[in-house]
Amino acid sequence: MKKLTVNVDKGYDILIEKEITAHCGEYISKISKAKKVCIISDTNVFPLYGESVKASLKTSGFDVYEYIFTAGESSKKPAEIIKMVEFMAENEFTRSDITVALGGGVVGDMAGFAAAIYLRGVDFVQIPTSLLAQVDSSVGGKTAVDLPQGKNLCGAFHQPILVLVDPNTLDTLSPHFFSDGLAEAIKMGCIKSKSLFEKIENNNAVDVIDEIIYECDALKARVVENDEKEHGERAQLNFGHTGGHAIEKLHGFKDVSHGEAVGMGMVLITKAEEEQGLLEKGTSERIARLLEKYNLRTADTNSLESIISAMNADKKRTSDSINFTLISEIGCGYNKKIKYEEIPKFFGLK
Repeated sequence: MKKLTVNVDKGYDILIEKEITAHCGEYISKISKAKKVCIISDTNVFPLYGESVKASLKTSGFDVYEYIFTAGESSKKPAEIIKMVEFMAENEFTRSDITVALGGGVVGDMAGFAAAIYLRGVDFVQIPTSLLAQVDSSVGGKTAVDLPQGKNLCGAFHQPILVLVDPNTLDTLSPHFFSDGLAEAIKMGCIKSKSLFEKIENNNAVDVIDEIIYECDALKARVVENDEKEHGERAQLNFGHTGGHAIEKLHGFKDVSHGEAVGMGMVLITKAEEEQGLLEKGTSERIARLLEKYNLRTADTNSLESIISAMNADKKRTSDSINFTLISEIGCGYNKKIKYEEIPKFFGLK
């Protein structure tokens, strides 16, 4: 087993081990005195791992309840969160009880947000089953739902008390969603670790996926410790996301998966950097080649004007600018505020 500790709030561990999902109750019971557990999962993941998780929790002495919602970004809405907290209220969950997020990024975001607002905050555990969640979204306490105006605009920072990562759950992912999660690992390499980027570049990621998961989580843990509420360094984790979220919005949060959109966003922003003389020529193409290696798209069908317009709903905006994440080279990210009126010119529009 590999173990990392995130030293924020009360501190929590990330435990990485194959088949840990089937033994989750053992680890959760060591850190929680809860009587009741609400498993929050979706219609894709629960049929695969739900009964195993329930059995482990029951063996460890928990009373287990389950809330299952329709899989997909289209469920990531405030109305679904209200149903979750009403379910917990109807079953008389107390502040000492806990929720368990069993699924990918959407499940983790929603279960975490429900936990953040029910009784003004109850504990929750992340059991991420997608690569995107294992290398990124399960760590750091960001929780949210989408609004019609944009992605992740309604949410809270609420740290889990434990993250249990089982690489074997990746065996049930389609090739596309494996690659989709890998885009977030490529992002982490772009902003924080040239060696991680080159590991993905020079190997078949499937063969070194355990190393990739550990390195991504270790890097993110340190960033979160330095800047839990995203006032500085943590904003670098949004590399590719301003353009990516805009692309997702233009597609109605369907048809384009999150990691793929982020990949297109990375190519978009680095092309602009090169044109502005802020980045060595060829860097954007290098990123694009790596995304294409894993069959991810690198450009969207929407016009650049439409994508820039959709960026105006980005949660990183201020009264007069958007805080973009740029890279000075592979492995080195930084933040740069660009005023609204200067954004079209930055991306090469006249």
